[in-house]
Amino acid sequence: MKIWTAAIVTCSIGLAASLLASGSQKGTGSSPAWNARAAATYLDGRQAWWQSWPNAARDHNTSCVSCHTALPYALARPALRAELAESDLPAPERRLLDNVVKRVRLWKEVEPFYPDQARGLPKTSESRGTEAVMNALILATHDARTGTLSDDAQQAFSNLWALQFTAGEMKGAWAWLNFHNEPWEASGSPYFGAALAAIAVGTAPGGYAARADVQDRVKSLRDYLRRGTESESLFNRLMALWASGKVPSLLEPGPRQAIVDAAFSRQQEDGGWTTSALAPWKRQDGTALDITSDGFATGLITFVLQQAGTPRTEPHVRKGLAWLAQHQETSSGMWAASSVNKQRDPATDIGKFMSDAATAYAVLALTEGR
Repeated sequence: MKIWTAAIVTCSIGLAASLLASGSQKGTGSSPAWNARAAATYLDGRQAWWQSWPNAARDHNTSCVSCHTALPYALARPALRAELAESDLPAPERRLLDNVVKRVRLWKEVEPFYPDQARGLPKTSESRGTEAVMNALILATHDARTGTLSDDAQQAFSNLWALQFTAGEMKGAWAWLNFHNEPWEASGSPYFGAALAAIAVGTAPGGYAARADVQDRVKSLRDYLRRGTESESLFNRLMALWASGKVPSLLEPGPRQAIVDAAFSRQQEDGGWTTSALAPWKRQDGTALDITSDGFATGLITFVLQQAGTPRTEPHVRKGLAWLAQHQETSSGMWAASSVNKQRDPATDIGKFMSDAATAYAVLALTEGR
């Protein structure tokens, strides 16, 4: 708990200093104004908390990589480092990378995130599939900035392909954690995981996606994602659209445009999007979903549209970016979003999980193409 307290104190001091020193950071070119330093401070503080939270601890002095806090952080923090002209990795990002590398190297020794013995079947296979995909994506994202795929990333991809289904209705995908928690750990989440795997493949430097030794695997992954372009939720289809920006042959032009059009059609009058419109979710506690525009849906959609080739000047994207610029919380540096599973207190650490993801995707949207 001492580590947790120190992380929170550091976060608070750093955020206060950033706000006093810089106020609202001005954007460049067509980018709206927002405070990148405050966003970085929020994300660093949240990742530091996650790494010290006892519930996230795993064997060999490692931690679970979460879909809501750790993974979005790993994707967004490098973009902030470039935005802020930082030369070194912040401590939480370095620790996250070290954690992933350690688990990749000890893949046959570390326990799964949720073993069958503790959580029941089939949690071991779900944990392995989920972790393999996220490890590959995190290391590919890191290596993309160096231009060279590291040995650790190569091993992460080897772990990934070894767990890909080769037959049945899941052929091309991976077992994925299902705790009946949307949008990342539910019955439809294997599609989300497969899209992340495709993003990892397309992000890996050195033309990895075109390598002869992975072509059969990539084809199987592509076929799986294509089968769901009409039946999956808009959230999952957006993930496939994101992946298609990394692997251009992933989706056919027609289904690709249909996803873009569906995203356009659900934009709200204020320029944002609401997470409740991304799928027919229902909260487990029976409370009503929030229907106002939020940082998660707006950040994700505005980022994905850009990844798919929609320019920042396109009206829907431009309005989405403007909404993001106007809705960053000055007191915390974050963009807010609420759980689609139950009503949570936004002041609690668990209540911030969706805001962690929202802030990361807002950052990705605002820095895309800069």
